[in-house]
Amino acid sequence: MVDICLLGCGGNVPTPNRNLTSLLISYKGKKILIDCGEGTQVSMKILGWGFKDISVICFTHYHADHVIGLPGLLLTIANSGRKEPLYIVGPEGLSTIVKGLTVVSPVLPYYVDLIELPTDDENYFEDKIIQIGDMELWAQPAYHTMPCLAYSVNVNRSKKFNVEKARLNNVPLNLWNLLQKGENIKEGGKVYTPDMVLGEERRGLKLSYCTDTRPTEELISFVKKSDLFVCEGMYGDDEKLPKALENRHMLFSEAALMAREAEVKELWLTHFSPSLANPEEYILNAKNIFENTFLGEDRKISTLNFE
Repeated sequence: MVDICLLGCGGNVPTPNRNLTSLLISYKGKKILIDCGEGTQVSMKILGWGFKDISVICFTHYHADHVIGLPGLLLTIANSGRKEPLYIVGPEGLSTIVKGLTVVSPVLPYYVDLIELPTDDENYFEDKIIQIGDMELWAQPAYHTMPCLAYSVNVNRSKKFNVEKARLNNVPLNLWNLLQKGENIKEGGKVYTPDMVLGEERRGLKLSYCTDTRPTEELISFVKKSDLFVCEGMYGDDEKLPKALENRHMLFSEAALMAREAEVKELWLTHFSPSLANPEEYILNAKNIFENTFLGEDRKISTLNFE
C-alpha cells in the first residue's frame, strides 16, 4: 500500500486555514515530497510521518509558494539523523534556486544531488527520472508563466510467486525465496532464474500531481489511468476563465475535464486561490464533469492499494 498526504491545499500565499500545496508520498520506508512552500515542514510535523526517510524533493517550478520552505526542511532532515544522499529534482534553474535558498543552510551531513530537467526537450520524459526503491518518478512539462513540470509516481508491483510453475521447472524448494527476490542462482551445474517461479506481470499504482498550469493534451496523456490525480483548481467559478488564461492556472471544471479524458480513478482539487474562501460552493462545477472529484484539504490522507 502507498500512503499519500496532501500537506496543504492553498495557492500563492498561506492563510490561517490553508498551508501551501505540497504532496508527500510514502512507500516501504521511503518518501517523495513534491513542492515545498513556506510552512511545509510545519504541516509535516503535525502529520507525524517523520523526515529522515525523505529520499527525493521535487519542485514543479520556482514561484515562492512552491520553494521557500526548502532550507528549513533540509536542516530538519539533517537533525533527524539522515546521512544518505538526498535528491532534489526540478526544471531548469534548479541549481541557481537551491544555491540561493541554502545560503542559510550551507552545511548538511548528507549529500544533495540535483537533477535539473529541461522543459523544452520533447524526449527527456520518455524515461523515468529516477527510481527510489519500487517507486519510479516521471516528469512532463506543464504550461505556466515560467518553466514548470508535472510529476507521476509509478509504484511497481512484484510478480506473484507461482508454485505450480516452480514445480514444473523442478526448482529446488530451498531456492524459491531467493528467486522470488529476483536473483539468478547456479546450483548443481544448472542456472535457475526468477522467471522459472514467477507468474505474469501485475498492475502497479500510479499517482499524478499537476499544479500551476493550463490543461494540455500532453498532460492528459501523462496522467492517463492514474489511481489518484492531484490537480490544481485555482478558481472554482467558470467566470474566472479570463483570469485563469492570463495567469495560466485552471478552473475546477478544467481539472475535472482532464480527469475524465485521462480516465483516472479519483481527482483531488488543490492550490486554491486565497480569494476562494468556500471552494465547496463550486464543487459541482467539477463533479458534473467527473463525479469522483474531491476537494483537497490540509493533511488529507489516502492509502492506495494494489488491485
